[in-house]
Amino acid sequence: MLREVDYGDYEGKTTKEIHESRPDWELYKDGSPGGETPEQIYNRALDFAALAATVDGRVLAFSHGHFLRAVAIAWMKLDIAAAVALYLDVATLSILRDDDHGRVLAVWNAP
Repeated sequence: MLREVDYGDYEGKTTKEIHESRPDWELYKDGSPGGETPEQIYNRALDFAALAATVDGRVLAFSHGHFLRAVAIAWMKLDIAAAVALYLDVATLSILRDDDHGRVLAVWNAP
């Protein structure tokens, strides 16, 4: 469930390389040819968020950046396209939680 996004034909390519042939490409808007669509990514993220919500206590999750951005968006029940606005560095801490305002992003991209 927390596996990396399936990039299909774009596997192993950088965003810069993809933009050379598709300047307006965005994973969360376009998906990847031969790989996952934004809807598939979002549905996997929703499945994880639903599973995490069943736990009485804390959940610790490790995954890849693109997918963790989708999990945060799914947790807050936002449109998957919003994930592009969440920058995520390697080996950082983020905290999603329920509080008086509902599902929130309590900490994001903390060193």
